[in-house]
Amino acid sequence: MSESMKGLHRTHRCAELSKANIGEQVTIMGWVQKNRNKGGLVFVDVRDRSGLIQVVFEEGKSDVALIEKAAGLRAEYVVAITGTVAARSGAVNENLATGEIEVIPDSLRILSESETPPFPIEENSKTKEELRLKYRYLDLRRPDLQKNLIMRSKIATLTRQFLADEGFLEIETPILGKTTPEGARDYLVPSRIHPGSFYGLPQSPQLYKQLLMCSGYDRYFQIAKCFRDEDLRADRQPEFTQIDMELSFVDENDVMEINERLLAKLFKEVLDIDVQLPIPRMTWQEAMDRYGSDKPDTRFGMELVDVTEVVKDSEFVVFKGAIEAGGTVRGINAKGQGGMPRKKIDKLVSFAKDFGAKGLAYIAVQEDGTVKSSFAKFMTEEEMQNLIQAMDGENGDLLLFAADRNKVVWDVLGNLRLELARQMELLDKNEYKFLWITEFPLLEWSEEQNRFTAMHHPFTMPMEEDLQYLDSDPGRVRAKAYDITLNGNEIGGGSIRIHQNDIQEKMFEVLGFTKEQAYEQFAFLLNAFKYGVPPHAGLAYGLDRLVMLMAKVDSIRDVMAFPKVKDASCLMTEAPSMADDKQLAELGLELRPEEKDNTEE
Repeated sequence: MSESMKGLHRTHRCAELSKANIGEQVTIMGWVQKNRNKGGLVFVDVRDRSGLIQVVFEEGKSDVALIEKAAGLRAEYVVAITGTVAARSGAVNENLATGEIEVIPDSLRILSESETPPFPIEENSKTKEELRLKYRYLDLRRPDLQKNLIMRSKIATLTRQFLADEGFLEIETPILGKTTPEGARDYLVPSRIHPGSFYGLPQSPQLYKQLLMCSGYDRYFQIAKCFRDEDLRADRQPEFTQIDMELSFVDENDVMEINERLLAKLFKEVLDIDVQLPIPRMTWQEAMDRYGSDKPDTRFGMELVDVTEVVKDSEFVVFKGAIEAGGTVRGINAKGQGGMPRKKIDKLVSFAKDFGAKGLAYIAVQEDGTVKSSFAKFMTEEEMQNLIQAMDGENGDLLLFAADRNKVVWDVLGNLRLELARQMELLDKNEYKFLWITEFPLLEWSEEQNRFTAMHHPFTMPMEEDLQYLDSDPGRVRAKAYDITLNGNEIGGGSIRIHQNDIQEKMFEVLGFTKEQAYEQFAFLLNAFKYGVPPHAGLAYGLDRLVMLMAKVDSIRDVMAFPKVKDASCLMTEAPSMADDKQLAELGLELRPEEKDNTEE
């Protein structure tokens, strides 16, 4: 039987009590974590989002009826307890914030009873994620998830505070917008009032925030929901959150400087970590050459070495062929891994193939200096020694090489160095290495579309000194774009925007849009640009990813309240679901017969 809390008022959350409250009369409310009945002595642990406290029902201190009532409590019952805070009569529990105290109760009300939950509510749950996500409302009671969401809330609050103090205005932009197929696939929302027409959900507030600059708002920010209908990976969600900002009358250094101070504030106040400012910068070209990645993890070395010159005369056909086709040969040195068993090396080879490698050449330098290699027979002794020397190879090292077009070599070795670092346990989650990546290429060649596409988006400003190459050598043009990376993750990206009409039109032309097509998609922005545009720039963070790294968890699902799974469905609400015929008819939509059949099975 549930009782009412009428007349009771909670005085403290459970773990807000401490030694300082000893002797005080308090009222706590929360969930029963567990109860232990020792016959005439009942220990009940009560939990809320702040933590746990122990309540002790004991003969001589509490009346018999109260002890009996406490003995009947089960896990996840919701209770209200009034009593007195006392020093612990038993041993102090060092692992608990409230480990030095307990509550001696005068009254107990059962506010709500609970069925036995499908899994225990505990930290570091061993329960399969599918089951936990189905009962997410129970999963979210677990202290580790509550800690993550409390941290997320704190990060959002501090960000708002910081940006407001810097003169930013928080402005909301529409969720129902125009579909602009640039980048990922849009989510579409059918319109009832305009049958056959659709809204697109925003992949980001990009166009709106640039319009706000045209409207004179100077400094804008928003903690914005964004939507992308793409195939999901471990850390991708169909909806995610950006900390989005745009500034007028600034250059790259202004944007970077403000964001460095924002990050320093967040890390200091949330984790008590001092971020060394200024954050180092590296050009895109240097990052690719050294790490094979435009979001390098610099917590460890194992940098790429270009050995094209060293092997250019060798008879090894894999190296030879790649160099003749205009590619390169590069390697990494896995220190101390020379004794790696053949089976494990074969696994690395197949890992490399997933990233486009045709194979992986290796040299294992044994502890005694002898060399085992997959291509020794194609090399002279001298060529082999030169190659080992070029790689700083010492006894006990494993040298791995990829030979192909640069893009493939970077991709293969960039991912391989991360895989080796995981195996060798070189990644410390308590270490935070920030890095700005600058001077990205403006364009990248798309094989399937057979044209250049914008590496960031079509409104990114080219570097002035490279404008001359837009027609003759578009791939050479660098952008005024910058990403902020942390431990091998891109946590934010931005750029100086184009604010001159002629450059914007030129950009569309290079991207293969006719003037008509450009206006068809982006008319509202291009028309706004006819009426006096301030130079402007911006940056957006992936909030989910930032919180994930700060909370030291492996998936963004652990820092979102109600995430979706890999097929973009929600196991708890069973979304997406079918709409009924009446709803479809109102929208002027009908399903194809074969789709109907599938849903009726």
